[in-house]
Amino acid sequence: MLGGRGLASTVLELVWISWLASVLSILGQIRTEVMASGVQLDGDLILGGLFPVHEKGDKTPCSSAVYDRGLQRLEAMLYAVDLINRDPELLPNISLGVHILDTCSRDTYALNQSLEFIRVSLDALDTSGLECSDGQAPRVKYRAKPVRGVVGGSYSSVSLQVANLFRLFHIPQVSPASTAKALSDKDRYEFFARTVPPDTFQAMAMMDVMQLFNWSYVSTIHSEGSYGEFGIEVIRNLAIARNMCIAVSEKIPHNADHEIFDTAVKNLLKKPTARAVVLFTRAEDARGVLAAARRLNLTSYFHWVASDGWGKQSHLVEGLQDVAEGAITVELTSQVVKGFDEYMSRLTPANNKRNPWFPEYWETFFGCKLGPPGSDLACPNDRRITTESGYQQDPKVQFVIDAVYAFAYALSDLQRTVCPEESLVCNAMNNYGGGAFYRDHLLKVSFKGVVGSQVKFDERGDGPARYTIYNFRKIPGTNSYNYSVVGRWYRKLHLNLSKVSWSGNSPTVPTSVCSSPCQVGEIKIMQQGDACCWICTPCKDWEMIVGEFACEDCGDGRWPYQNKSDCYDLPHKYMQWNSIFAIVPVAISCLGIVLTLTVIIIFGKHDDTPIVKASGRELSYMLLCGILICYLNTFLLLAMPGLIICALQRFGVGFGFSMIYGALLTKTNRISRIFDSASRSARRPGFISPKSQVIITCSLVSVQVVATVVWLIIEPPGGRFDHPTRDQVILKCRIKDSSFLLSLVYNMFLITTCTVYAVKTRKIPENFNESKFIGFTMYTTCIIWLAFVPIYFGTGNSYEVQITTLCVAISLSASVALVCLYSPKIYIIVFHPDKNVRKLTMNSATYKKAPTASSAVSLNHGSEGVKLQTVPGTPSRTATEGESQGAIENEALL
Repeated sequence: MLGGRGLASTVLELVWISWLASVLSILGQIRTEVMASGVQLDGDLILGGLFPVHEKGDKTPCSSAVYDRGLQRLEAMLYAVDLINRDPELLPNISLGVHILDTCSRDTYALNQSLEFIRVSLDALDTSGLECSDGQAPRVKYRAKPVRGVVGGSYSSVSLQVANLFRLFHIPQVSPASTAKALSDKDRYEFFARTVPPDTFQAMAMMDVMQLFNWSYVSTIHSEGSYGEFGIEVIRNLAIARNMCIAVSEKIPHNADHEIFDTAVKNLLKKPTARAVVLFTRAEDARGVLAAARRLNLTSYFHWVASDGWGKQSHLVEGLQDVAEGAITVELTSQVVKGFDEYMSRLTPANNKRNPWFPEYWETFFGCKLGPPGSDLACPNDRRITTESGYQQDPKVQFVIDAVYAFAYALSDLQRTVCPEESLVCNAMNNYGGGAFYRDHLLKVSFKGVVGSQVKFDERGDGPARYTIYNFRKIPGTNSYNYSVVGRWYRKLHLNLSKVSWSGNSPTVPTSVCSSPCQVGEIKIMQQGDACCWICTPCKDWEMIVGEFACEDCGDGRWPYQNKSDCYDLPHKYMQWNSIFAIVPVAISCLGIVLTLTVIIIFGKHDDTPIVKASGRELSYMLLCGILICYLNTFLLLAMPGLIICALQRFGVGFGFSMIYGALLTKTNRISRIFDSASRSARRPGFISPKSQVIITCSLVSVQVVATVVWLIIEPPGGRFDHPTRDQVILKCRIKDSSFLLSLVYNMFLITTCTVYAVKTRKIPENFNESKFIGFTMYTTCIIWLAFVPIYFGTGNSYEVQITTLCVAISLSASVALVCLYSPKIYIIVFHPDKNVRKLTMNSATYKKAPTASSAVSLNHGSEGVKLQTVPGTPSRTATEGESQGAIENEALL
C-alpha cells in the first residue's frame, strides 16, 4: 500500500496529466505554428533536443542575438545523427531523426517548448469534434512520432524544469552540460542522465586550486538559478570543511544591469583582503562582473577563479583581457572533435536548410547581412566558418555527440533485446516503456566516445568527472592573450605552479587571507563572527601552545621546545670548575693556602725563637688554622651541592671565621687587660697564660659550633632547586640567603668586639707594633664585610656571581689577617734573623725621673724588646720596683 505522501503524490500526478492532456489537445490544433519553431529530421526513431540557440531577452522570452555555443551544440547533434545514420553497424536499417527546440536560455520558456514533446508522446490530437465536408470521419494526414529521449538542456535551471516534466511521462533525458548537484537525486529526477559530472566535483577542483594557493579568505559571486546557487552551496560546504572562509557572497539576478554588477563588485571591496573571487556564474554574468571591475578601475585588483560557465570562452573576455588576466578557470576535460570542425567549415546558409536559425548565426558570426550581392554589408559567398575566421569549437560539443551516441547504443541494445530476429523497429520497441529503457539500457551503456574517451554513467546517471585547469594569461612579448593549460583534475588535483602567470605576468602567487598565519609561539585571538580573521598574540617565553588558541604554563623547571608544542625539563645548573667564576676564587684560595702553609712551616722551624714566642704560639697556630679553613671553604662552596657538601659549607664558613676572630679577640683582650692593669697596679692580670688563652679561644669557637649544629638540626642540609628566572634551574644548598647571613651574626659580633679592642689599644706606644696590625686587620675586615653584604644580596639572580663573591670575600678576610699579622714577623725571621733575639724583645726598663710625670707602659713585641719608662709628670719610683713591674709584664706577654 502507498503511504499518505506517496498517495498524494500519485493523485497530483494524475491530475497534472489530465490537465496536460486537455492543454495538449488545444496545442494539437495549432501544431503547425509550434512545429515551425524547431529543427525536424524524420527518421525511424526520433530524439528530441533542447539547446539555447538564442540568448534570453529583456522583455521577451528570446532575444534576436544568436548564442554561439547553443547553435554549435545544435549542429553537433545533427552531426552526430549523420554519423550514426551512416554507420552500418550501429542501428543498421534504422534511421534516427531529430526534433530540436530553442530554450532561449530561459527555464520557463524551455518548459513551454518541451510540452511539444509531451503532446507528441501522448498522441493527443482529438478528432472527435471534427467532420469532413462530405460527412466522413477526418483522417490524420501526418502523425508525429514520439521522441525516444531528449538531449539537453544546457543550463541546469532548464534541465531542472524539464526533467520534472519528462519524469511524469517517463521520457529519458541526457544533458551534455547541466551540472547542478540536485540533478543527481534520482527520487526527484528519475529519468535524468548526463555525460558531464555534477558541480560537486567542479567545486572540489576549484577548492583544491585555492587550497594549493593557500587562499583561506575568498569572496564569491554566483548567478541566480540552479547552476549558480547549487554550485556555490557546494563551495560553501567545502569551505567550512576545509577551514576556509567566505568573506562576501553576491548573487547576480536575472536581467541584471550595470548598476547591479557595479554594486556587487563594490561590495567585494568591503573585505579588501579577500582578493580571490570565485565566479560560479553564467557566461554573460561573468562578463558583466569583469566589465564592472573595469568601470570601477579595479583592473588588476581581484584574482578570479571561475567555473565552466566561464571555461575557456574567448568572446567572454573580449575587450576585457586586462581585467581577466591571471584568471584560473575550470572546464570539463574535452578534446576538439576535428570532424565537427570540418563539418562546420562546409556549412553555408545555402546548404544548411534544415537549421532555420543558421542564417542568423551566419550574419552574427561574420557581421554581415544575407541579401542580394552588392547591397550594403552583404555577405560574400566565399565566407566559411573556420578557425581563421574566428571560430572556436565549444568544449561541450564532445558531450553533445556522446549524449546522442549514448541514446544510439541504448536503442541498439534495446533492438537486439526485444527484436532479436529483426533489424528494423519492431512493435516491441515502440511499446517499450521509457522508464525501463532508461534503467535497463541507457544507464548501462559503455563505449568509446567520438574522441576515444570512455563514456558511461554511474548509478545516479552522472558522467565521469575530469576537468582541465586553464590560466588566462598574456603571451610574453606580445599584446595577445590565451588560455593555457596549467593542470588537470581527476579525483585529485595535478597543477604545475610554475606555469601559472598572474596579472602583469607575475609568477608570484598572490595572497587572499584575512589574517596571516601566526608565527611560532603565537596563538590566535579570533575575531567575533569571522573564523578566518584573528589577531596573533605571543605566548610568554615559558608557555607552550595548546591547540591554536591557548597558552599553557610549562611549570617550574620546564621550558617549551622551539616550536612550542611541548615542554622539556631544564638542565640543572651549578658551578662548573672550568668556569671563570670558579677559576678566579680557586686561584686566590690556592695562593692563600700555599702562603698559610708557608707561614706555618716557618713558624714551626722557628718555634723557639723570641719573636714566635712573643706572638703567642698557641693562638698563632689556631689563627693560622682558621685562615687555612677559610681558604679551603672555597672548594666546598664551588662543589656540586649535596647533603655532605651543604653540611660542610654551613660548618666550615662559620667555624673558620670563629677561629680567626675568636683568637684575635682573645689576643686583643689580653693586651688591653695587661696595659689597663699595668697602668693601675703592678699586680698581674688573670687568665693571660697561654693555656688560658687557648681555653678562651676554644670557648668562643664552641659557641659557633653549637649554633651551627642546632641550625643543621632545625634546617637539615641538602640540595634544592632554585628558579631565579623561569628559564633557569639552579642546584643550590637548601638554605636561604638570609639564613646564611644570620648564621654569621656571631662572627660579626666577634669582629665588632675585636674592632672595639683595636680602637682601645690604638694609643699603645709605637714600639708595640702588633696592636696596630690587629687594628688595621679589623678595620679592613669591617670594610670587606660591609661591602660583601649588599653585593651578596644584589647578585641573587646570578648564582655564579654570588658564589664567586662569597668565596672571594672569605679569602680576602683570611688574606687580610694573614698578611697584616704575619708578614712583619716572617720578614724579620727570614730576612733579619739578627733582630730575632731575646735581648731586643726583653730589654730591662730604664727610668728617667721627673717630678711631675704620669707613668705609662710600653711593650715591644718582637724586635724592640720591652721597656718601662717613667714619663714626666708621674711620681718617681725606684729602679728595683720598675724592674719588677717590667718583669711581670714581660712574663705575661711571653
